[in-house]
Amino acid sequence: MKKTRLAAIDVGTTKVCTIMADADEAGIRVLGVGVTPSRGLQKGMVVNLNEARDAIKRSVGMAEQSAGYKLDTATVSITGRHIHSTNNRGVVAISRREETVRPPDVARVLEVARNVTIPGDRRMLHLLPLAYTVDGQEGVKNPVGMHGFKLEVETHMVTASATSLENLVKCFKGAGVSVDEMIFSPLSSAEATLSTDEMQNGVVLADIGGGTTDIAVYKDGNIIHTSVLPVAGYQITHDISVGLGVSWELAEQIKMKYGSVFPIAGDSEEMLSEGGNSFPHSQLTEIIRSRLEEMVRLVLMEVPTEDYQNLLRGGMVFTGGSANLPGLAELGAEVTRLPVRVGMPPAMYGVSEKLNDPAFATAIGLIMWKANDRTGIPVKATAGPSEGGGKFLGLFRKK
Repeated sequence: MKKTRLAAIDVGTTKVCTIMADADEAGIRVLGVGVTPSRGLQKGMVVNLNEARDAIKRSVGMAEQSAGYKLDTATVSITGRHIHSTNNRGVVAISRREETVRPPDVARVLEVARNVTIPGDRRMLHLLPLAYTVDGQEGVKNPVGMHGFKLEVETHMVTASATSLENLVKCFKGAGVSVDEMIFSPLSSAEATLSTDEMQNGVVLADIGGGTTDIAVYKDGNIIHTSVLPVAGYQITHDISVGLGVSWELAEQIKMKYGSVFPIAGDSEEMLSEGGNSFPHSQLTEIIRSRLEEMVRLVLMEVPTEDYQNLLRGGMVFTGGSANLPGLAELGAEVTRLPVRVGMPPAMYGVSEKLNDPAFATAIGLIMWKANDRTGIPVKATAGPSEGGGKFLGLFRKK
């Protein structure tokens, strides 16, 4: 049974997570995990090359020690407000005598869709084929073998700042890691947390990290919109710090220990104490609820239609570290009137106990992405709602 080695590194504002694994027909087995505090990044962008490089190196070293071999190449995540997305079409004629769509025609129409003018300071990150049209017949998933004279494709194109890409690649190179592929974070998070039915019916994923909230909207099984909000867990901690008059570090401790959206039932005035400071639990929950309610509404504003209830019949899924705040799903349902749940990555075999948490959805999704894409093997896990997010065409172009 042939095994394929996989490696993924999620570099976020608050943590760096490295996963080393192998995959075969039986599924994915995690061999090594390294999680360290992140340094040198703000809102997904490198602000200190040396600090970011050292944080990546520490995370990789921990994973290598557990796995027992050296990590050379990895699939990595990227996010930040510099990432933009748009939908674009490509059209080609089928000129052969038999007028049958063949794989070279599909490659040609994707190349046409990709050949749009991109500013010199930007690079294409992904070109994701959504659906094909053959002689006016829309919604075709695989046109190969179909009879027709004209082939069209609708694509979702994601571009990123060339400077941001190159700075991140420098950090990995300095840590001794070659970048195999860069994946926009919400795409990998969706791979780990969304079901096929949700993607088909229409769903919005919001990955609330430390510095950004990454958004992906799916409909009819396809990604139709992605974006990044510059508000996330950091803003919640900041509000607690200001509201309670404590340091940012103590506010983070309070959030992790006592944070929730709703007061404790029957005792909303219970006094809490941390670091020599006392405050009512209701005050803390009011601060958290206000910020999270604003974030839920900001996510809704990113949905590309005002009739979001009709588009998002699959509802809303929250993941990321801040999705662990108790009551978030209930608050989301109250605000949106949609089905809302917290997206957990699937449990996997091996040394993966700490990964069964929304905070690691992106990292797990990176591994699943490569297992689905490179090996063509259906992902199997011991638990979790995900059925795999399918295959995408990922493109990372260097200068």
